[in-house]
Amino acid sequence: MDEKLITLNNLKIFAEELLKANYTLILQDKQGIRWEKISNSDELHISSKLKPTKASFKEFVFSKTEPIFYFNNKNDGVELIDSNLSAEKMVFFGSKPCDAKSINIMSKVFNWDYKDNFFNTKAENSIVIGMLCEYRDEFCFCTSVNLSPVSSDGSDLFLIPTDENNFAIRIVTEKGREFIQPFLKLFAEGNPETTDQIFKKINLPEKGFESEVIRSWIGNNFEHKYFERAGEICLGCGQCAFVCPVCHCFDIVDEECGYSCGRRMKNWDACQFSLFTLHGSGHNPRHNQTQRYRQRISHKFKYYVDKFDEILCTGCGRCSRGCPVGIDIGQIAKEVHSLAANKV
Repeated sequence: MDEKLITLNNLKIFAEELLKANYTLILQDKQGIRWEKISNSDELHISSKLKPTKASFKEFVFSKTEPIFYFNNKNDGVELIDSNLSAEKMVFFGSKPCDAKSINIMSKVFNWDYKDNFFNTKAENSIVIGMLCEYRDEFCFCTSVNLSPVSSDGSDLFLIPTDENNFAIRIVTEKGREFIQPFLKLFAEGNPETTDQIFKKINLPEKGFESEVIRSWIGNNFEHKYFERAGEICLGCGQCAFVCPVCHCFDIVDEECGYSCGRRMKNWDACQFSLFTLHGSGHNPRHNQTQRYRQRISHKFKYYVDKFDEILCTGCGRCSRGCPVGIDIGQIAKEVHSLAANKV
């Protein structure tokens, strides 16, 4: 594996050169709330010990709301005007493995039976510079969903701190190799064996469950009363879906701009909302929160895996940290695993 070395000072120069080359640099804000764009290299602050932000960087590749097209009503018919696709070149700097993997996971559904050019254009124009993660709390469970704090899966380049002022950077993808090529003067040659030793010293979160066991149990226990446990207290606020790096549900609505014009909008949605599956007839196949929360768990650990061979969860713990009633998806997964082990 090709690897380079870079000092903290040169990393800031690298950031400045990227800004001059019209790249948009995006990193965690200092308050730990969300990812934000920076305008100069002095704002560059990355650390392997940072807590995950309350919201992921998903909104930059899968917009909260965006116009699909505009329309004008005319005497002789309707004029449709395409929405311009984004040409912004984005770099996600210092992404934890649980964020870095998100674009690859969502790409599966956005390129299934229809290729979503809005998502794909942003994804293709993005470079993910991942980073080794040294943060742990009771909500982290990346090792249970085929990731780890040292996973470079989803990253184009991967940063490994060797001390406070120096980093190794692994070239993970060909896209990353081409991206870094004009800036090689800022890097020295690295030694992958040295960083392998750093990886071995990282304290990995204990694996809490086997995802395949959960997948099998869900497939055989659709009507199990266990789902009432979370469903009966879930508020249906959608916080979990909106902060999740890989939840991707959306609605499409037409909005009038006046008597003769309007736009068709694509907006974030969530399976926890009571209107999400409401039919025009008034019938709702998921008419209570227990059924809606069962859908959330089933989609993440069974349905998406069945369809795309990919778990729809990165173990970041954001949904659990932010849940106003304390629902912990990692704990639920452990309990389901226990039910399966005890053949309940």
